[in-house]
Amino acid sequence: MTAVFWAACAALLVSMLLFLLRALLGPTVYDRILAMNGLGTKTVLFVALLGFFCGRPDFLDIAIVYALINFVTTAAILRLVQHARLES
Repeated sequence: MTAVFWAACAALLVSMLLFLLRALLGPTVYDRILAMNGLGTKTVLFVALLGFFCGRPDFLDIAIVYALINFVTTAAILRLVQHARLES
């Protein structure tokens, strides 16, 4: 069971690193926003996985709250970018 946990954690961390790289190197602002949204989603998965393997079901509540914050933040940033482009 621990080998599966470490493999899943390693896969999530590699994908989080790739999302971070895309956020830093993204040619457009939309690529960067999408990469940060994906990074937030992988963070939610990581927290849920950690809570499952540690036997702490309350981590799932934390993951859900983080997912909601991630969604609202992404929507707000997209509205801000859209509004800034309309004014230009």
